[in-house]
Amino acid sequence: MSGYTKEELDGLREFYRDSLLEDTLKFWLPRGIDEEHGGYLLMRDRDGSLIDDDKSVWFQGRFSSILGNLYNHVEAREEWLSGAKAGVDFLREHCFDKDGQMFFMMTREGKPLRKRRYFFSEAFAIAAFAQYAKATDDAALAQEARDLFRRCSEYADGSRPLPAKYTGERPAKGLGVPMIFLNVAQTLCDTVGCEFAASQIDSYIAQIEDCVDDEFKCVWECTDPDGKMIDHLQERTITPGHAIEGAWFILHEAKRRGGDARLEKLGLKMLDYSWEQGWDKEFGGIIYFVDPTGKPVMEYWQDMKFWWPQNEAVIATLLAYTMTGDPKYAEWHKMIHSYAHEHFHDKEHGEWFGYLHRDGRVSTAMKGNHYKGPFHLPRMQTYCWQLLEEHLAK
Repeated sequence: MSGYTKEELDGLREFYRDSLLEDTLKFWLPRGIDEEHGGYLLMRDRDGSLIDDDKSVWFQGRFSSILGNLYNHVEAREEWLSGAKAGVDFLREHCFDKDGQMFFMMTREGKPLRKRRYFFSEAFAIAAFAQYAKATDDAALAQEARDLFRRCSEYADGSRPLPAKYTGERPAKGLGVPMIFLNVAQTLCDTVGCEFAASQIDSYIAQIEDCVDDEFKCVWECTDPDGKMIDHLQERTITPGHAIEGAWFILHEAKRRGGDARLEKLGLKMLDYSWEQGWDKEFGGIIYFVDPTGKPVMEYWQDMKFWWPQNEAVIATLLAYTMTGDPKYAEWHKMIHSYAHEHFHDKEHGEWFGYLHRDGRVSTAMKGNHYKGPFHLPRMQTYCWQLLEEHLAK
């Protein structure tokens, strides 16, 4: 087992940069911009042709935040700024209900189709607003981002109740909200600044840490209020890719603090446990669902390979290696990088397939739907490119 040479890291830096600029973004721009009604048209077939003109609210925020981040941290390109604006304008004009909650799915023109009982549409809107506010020095939009973050914290702590999804008979707390809002808080603080968001970061980390189980060597998606396993089918199911994403958010926070040994140890533990649970030793890649107790998983897609866990694993392993120099993480990065680009990348039309069977066969060739689009992949390419720029400069 060996690490990376400087020359190999330099090659990876160029690979991630070129994959982003010459492949992924060229697939989505300019075709993804809805010039008539605003926002983005992202439900695309393999060749980029439109298969549905409904608009996922998640992706109005997600793609806007990607473009805003590129404008702020890579290059001040007008196409990225105007692209980010398209998403922000659509969100502000159409995607908020009268009660302040956001919708989940819209028609092309901006009429609401569906609303959900959680607040992840808001999470991605905050990131989009923050990035665009930084790019344009828009103080009013920056405050909208801060206010929306505070509203979400009230949803999370119950002081602003949302419709109940469960009865309360089996109380639980989950990984999803603190993990996603850790990253949202980081983005908000690093773009337009937010004292309240900064004050919440340690609480999010503590909630994530409660999901880490040293007995079963896993990161639970949910636990009982005391942080213990809930011994039922759904609650035993873990998503290794989700935990790996959380691991690199924790490692990133350690870096943001100029080095934090405790957080680094926590992030590495989450990565180690989740890699061992999720890596498919027969076919390669990160499996979608696992039961760490060894029992069967209920969901029928449990052993498929989705694109986004591979993206998160690429980031996490590279970040772990650059932080520690441990050749184990270089080896894992080589494994996931090779597997993902060999199986998911569409060499004919660009971008990545989203869904593979366990053995690597493509399940569906579509490139965009309600949940897949230009977010996890360009985020991975941007983060790894910029991480290696920084690492090699040292």
